[in-house]
Amino acid sequence: MPLKFSKYIGTMIYKLSALISTFLFSSFVSAQTIDVLTVGTFHFNFPNLDVVKIEKGEQIDVTEDKYQQQLDAIVTQLSNFNPTHVVVEHAYAKREGLQESYQQYKRGTFSLPRSEVYQLGFRLANTNDLNQIYAVDAWGSNYENVELAIKDEEKTRSFAEFYKNNPDTHLRYTPTNPLYKSEGIAAELLALNDPQRIQDSLGNYLIGHFKYEFKEGDYFGVDFETGRWFNRNLRIFRNIQRIGAKPGDRVVVIYGAGHMNLLNTFFDASPEYHRVELSDYLLDAPES
Repeated sequence: MPLKFSKYIGTMIYKLSALISTFLFSSFVSAQTIDVLTVGTFHFNFPNLDVVKIEKGEQIDVTEDKYQQQLDAIVTQLSNFNPTHVVVEHAYAKREGLQESYQQYKRGTFSLPRSEVYQLGFRLANTNDLNQIYAVDAWGSNYENVELAIKDEEKTRSFAEFYKNNPDTHLRYTPTNPLYKSEGIAAELLALNDPQRIQDSLGNYLIGHFKYEFKEGDYFGVDFETGRWFNRNLRIFRNIQRIGAKPGDRVVVIYGAGHMNLLNTFFDASPEYHRVELSDYLLDAPES
């Protein structure tokens, strides 16, 4: 056998062996963990409750035919993940009411509101013939000093002023303009779930108001953010643990994109879960 041909065969065997090993390892990981696909999204009904506000003229109506077609395509692609559980940003305390609405939807007696909870969550769960939808949202728990400050008008006014006009404003990460109008909903979802963008957004919670102190060394800003953001997302994560998913199950988490700077970190660190990127499934969707 010629030397070059022998080397070629050897290389091919090595690559095939590596491929098989990778496949077997991935299968082993999936069998031992819960696969999670996180879908960070903008809020389809634009409640404007977040720091970044979307002007009326920049909003879209996802109930319009062209956006419904885009959502159909997105749901079809996400269905390839074969989810066993679909998690949405809806109050954990109101989970029974949401489940009742989902059952009505399955029976054809519930019209979907504009929120992504319904337009993505309900449709994806129903497409995959799931019997349940999971509400996991929660608020954080504040330290006593934060609760007392909230009740003090002067302290609240002082903190709010610093929040809006702090010396770190120039350091804040500012995302690019939304793409849902110009390039479609899928393009916007892919942009929102870009790993670098998610990491950069976490930095906004570690500057500015995070450093605020009523008196030197009191950690007020740290305590405020601990409850408002970090504790809140830990509680959300705990609620996701409560849905009863087991190794081998596949969970889709549909949530406001801002939460992914912590939720993704928790999933990546947890030995219970194996997170996959949205771009592995949402590859393309028509604009209209």
